[in-house]
Amino acid sequence: MKYYIIAGEPSGDLHGSKLMRGIRNHDAKAEFRFSGGDSMAAIGGKDNMLYHYKEMSFFGFVQVVMNLRTIFRQIDDTKRDIEAFNPDVVVLIDYPAFNLRIAKWAKARCIKVYYYKAPKVWAWKERRVKCLRRYVDRLYTIFPFETDYFRGHGIEPIFCGNPLTDDIAERRAMLPTSEAFRSECHLDGRPIVALLAGSRVSEIKANLPDMVALARRFTEYQFVVTAVPWIDKALYDRYIGDSGVKYVCDRTQHTLAHSVAAIVTSGTATLETALMGIPEVVLYHVPWLYEKLKPYFLRIPYISLVNINLGREAVRELVRAKLPPEEAAAELTAILPKGRDRERMLRDFDELRQMIGREGASERVAEDIVKTLR
Repeated sequence: MKYYIIAGEPSGDLHGSKLMRGIRNHDAKAEFRFSGGDSMAAIGGKDNMLYHYKEMSFFGFVQVVMNLRTIFRQIDDTKRDIEAFNPDVVVLIDYPAFNLRIAKWAKARCIKVYYYKAPKVWAWKERRVKCLRRYVDRLYTIFPFETDYFRGHGIEPIFCGNPLTDDIAERRAMLPTSEAFRSECHLDGRPIVALLAGSRVSEIKANLPDMVALARRFTEYQFVVTAVPWIDKALYDRYIGDSGVKYVCDRTQHTLAHSVAAIVTSGTATLETALMGIPEVVLYHVPWLYEKLKPYFLRIPYISLVNINLGREAVRELVRAKLPPEEAAAELTAILPKGRDRERMLRDFDELRQMIGREGASERVAEDIVKTLR
């Protein structure tokens, strides 16, 4: 069968590649056409890729407005490409602003539409639920709490687990020893605290200064910022300065695996850190206006996926326009070895792992896709 897959972000590319590999396991003659990235191209062939996610990723209102002409051109190109490929199904991976437009168009042409990694409509832009209900034939979720949410809105979702568990398991098998990791990254013998400041320039600018300021208070620990390769090292250096914070690029899970705690910007990283069993504090710098208006437009009481899934504040969230240094230091102290909250948090993480489920999520979704199409 023929599968057209659209992923517009790095995480979507990673999960899309695993999905394509799973589809091939159940449909040996599968043909792919896609927009995604290098991981998907490694499975489906670079010649079958319409757009790389680097051409499609526009974050924030200003970037979107400035690139509207490009976005609409990409949508039109994608529609023409789908028509030419004539797939049995269009599989959309997150990236809702783009993908929901494709879903509406494809549904009108009687092309099956499957959606993997449902948009986070439970947090904001709930109006998108109507689009999912009208234009998506099969909706795959990656969080267990989403099942009741979507059922309450007239959609029967399919939960097959979270693909992040597969990523963690695969990388764990290739982890270097602590000694090898420290030697390779030029780290000393002090216990490591990982700093996950985000994957976008705006997040680094907003969060890293507060993280570095906090690191200066704990000289007995070694703080390591986990950098992403698509952001220039000079940006990190600007905020690290003479603080002693170390820079390690493209080794997030390696750094976490050898850390005693982490300070994490909100996002998938909060869940990844918890599933790896590393106590964490969530720190997110927001504009003053956002802090004041947050209760009025955010539909949920938490921003970290750990707390959202557990339904309680298992990890402390410091979402502020101005970070109180003493409070932040106290929260970090509480989760360091012998800290008052450390063992409780680790028990919460055990509960979370039970909720998220076992490995093999991408394989199970792929099997369901092939089975239902047949």
